[in-house]
Amino acid sequence: MEEIIIQTEFIKLQQAIKLAGIVGQGSDAKLLIQDSAVKVNGIIVTERGKKIHHNDIVTVQDIGEFKVIVKNTRK
Repeated sequence: MEEIIIQTEFIKLQQAIKLAGIVGQGSDAKLLIQDSAVKVNGIIVTERGKKIHHNDIVTVQDIGEFKVIVKNTRK
């Protein structure tokens, strides 16, 4: 499973899909989400602004899945 690393507490679903390289544009991610082709932790999500946190698993139908990892840069 691919992992994407963020340095904030959360990332919005649409941004996460783009960051993972599944789509090239946010508008393409929006269409996937609206078409109920995206699950977060096994549950279909249709809200593109859904907050995705550490260890959440995002699955895009017929494309693949990735896990979000938060790497805190604070010392």
